[in-house]
Amino acid sequence: MISLRYHLVSIAAVFLALALGVVLGSTTVSEPLLAGLSNDKDSLGKRVSDLQSERNGLNARLADADRFSGAIAPLAVRGQLDQRTVVLVTTADANPADRDALTQLLRTAGATITGELQLTETFVDPNKADQLRDLVPRVLPAGAQLPTASDPGTLAGGLIGQLVLLNPQNNKPQASGEESSAALSGLANGGFVRIGPNLRPAQLAVVLTGGANAGDAAGDRAATISRFATQLDRAGAGVVLAGRGGSADGTGAIGVVRADTAATSILSTVDNADSFAGRVVTVLALREQLEGRSGRYGIAGNAQAPAPQMAN
Repeated sequence: MISLRYHLVSIAAVFLALALGVVLGSTTVSEPLLAGLSNDKDSLGKRVSDLQSERNGLNARLADADRFSGAIAPLAVRGQLDQRTVVLVTTADANPADRDALTQLLRTAGATITGELQLTETFVDPNKADQLRDLVPRVLPAGAQLPTASDPGTLAGGLIGQLVLLNPQNNKPQASGEESSAALSGLANGGFVRIGPNLRPAQLAVVLTGGANAGDAAGDRAATISRFATQLDRAGAGVVLAGRGGSADGTGAIGVVRADTAATSILSTVDNADSFAGRVVTVLALREQLEGRSGRYGIAGNAQAPAPQMAN
């Protein structure tokens, strides 16, 4: 008679045999498998190394190209903006080095810089949109008109355009000095702008921004700047919106402009203002604005060309 103990011993023996089989089988299988994985690792490691070398080479070529652009930049822009005035409008995320380099190049092109107006983080804050929307009509100079759109970017562009840009028809200020000072001070007291020293109205404007926005309401902040720049362009002889890499993305101000055919029909954009080449293109785009033309320039996928076509 077979006892319970015999059954238990038999079952234990079966499981022990299975365990030994798995161990022995896995050892046999794993040797070629591990060898194959090791070969794959070596191959992938070489591929990564090759790609890193290729990337380093491309970066070196880009650096050389940008140095070359920097060397010829003064020649490329000389005389393009002779006897023209330009005001700089910068966003809170604009890089000061980009601003300084662009300012120098504009002067090389013959332009006179009439000052800088900085839009603060509060200007693009969706939580402050109602406050900006309410403030604009209250500081509007007497007799001035605002656009019918109700978004804060367009309204602020309509107001500020009349304060910092000359009338394109007669080249005269669109508001008195006292009215402009009062309106800009009202915006500054509300925390929406910072006024540079000796700010005066100009014929042309560059709106200089950073890259793509990130975080909450990134698209809303980009849209505020894009609508502001578009409306600003309607107030003077020409405006260029220039930004860093990423500015032409969906959450960048330039990206929002380029998605709107009505905006791109009047406003020029440059998406690589953090390079010598992009700053040269910004100057040439301002010149093109004087001729009543606009374009989408730079290196992003939604740019139409690297630079404006030069007149013969």
